[in-house]
Amino acid sequence: MPVQGRRRREPRREPKKPKSCHERALGLLAVRPRTRRELERRLLAARFERREVEDVLVRLERVGLVDDRAFAEQFAEHQYENRLAGRRAVTGGLMAKGVSPAIAASVVRDGEDEQERADRLASSKATRMSGVDPARAFTRLTGMLMRRGYGPEVARAAVRRALRLEASED
Repeated sequence: MPVQGRRRREPRREPKKPKSCHERALGLLAVRPRTRRELERRLLAARFERREVEDVLVRLERVGLVDDRAFAEQFAEHQYENRLAGRRAVTGGLMAKGVSPAIAASVVRDGEDEQERADRLASSKATRMSGVDPARAFTRLTGMLMRRGYGPEVARAAVRRALRLEASED
């Protein structure tokens, strides 16, 4: 018969040591690539001293773990290829991540294939609008393209082609 009243002892655990600023930064980078500014914000929010954060960021840049240009190129490529985003949306996304305007401007593609991407996106979405009134479909698709970062003229032209409308119908 088991003895009542005896508790099973659990082994003592060492108190958790707080992570260093460097360890925290590496943990954040293990999740996904980040810009220098994103890391700086997160580390300062974790109450590390500004000077320590700056030292860690310089070290990480020196070894290539933080590279805003590489981040911007990868981000832009993903937005263009997977989301079929427009130039304005990509620029805005990069700026929100803390990429400098100069780097953002250098990686954002000029209008070379903007219309082509808008056409592909409009065509893929137009197939779902078969039962919708053409005027309503035009408005919805144009709004969606503009939210994805395309200018009004590019969006309207792409939607006209996707819905096979004449230019005078909008």
